[in-house]
Amino acid sequence: MMQKIQIQPYGVYQEAEMISLYRSVGWTNYTDRPEMLEAAYRNSLCILGAYDGDKLVGVIRAVGDGVSIVFVQDLLVLPAYQRQGIGTRLLQAILERYSDVYQIELLTDNTAKTNAFYESLGMTRADRLGCCAYTKMNPLS
Repeated sequence: MMQKIQIQPYGVYQEAEMISLYRSVGWTNYTDRPEMLEAAYRNSLCILGAYDGDKLVGVIRAVGDGVSIVFVQDLLVLPAYQRQGIGTRLLQAILERYSDVYQIELLTDNTAKTNAFYESLGMTRADRLGCCAYTKMNPLS
């Protein structure tokens, strides 16, 4: 299946396909607030989609200034397409596109699976760099 998956810029925002993708991985903060998700996409630095023909099967969304920092906000793949290298290809595409950027960051679940995935792509946990991360989560209405 991997040969026919194409990674390309995500074009015109399609709410139904995007909500379906986010719902498939249980990201309810987005699916419960479709207007927030659409606004987030409009204001993103870069969005790449993974396509099986015309079907969107994965997406990566980056925010930032594209010079000193890029933050990978979302990386998700439909469950039926996971474990096929699609997430790897999406992240590699962002890492290549912004290879001259000083910092590329992301915030993710602290599990062995996610740690192994990101470390396999050359990323380093912040605490291993003598850094720590802070996040302020505002309540969403």
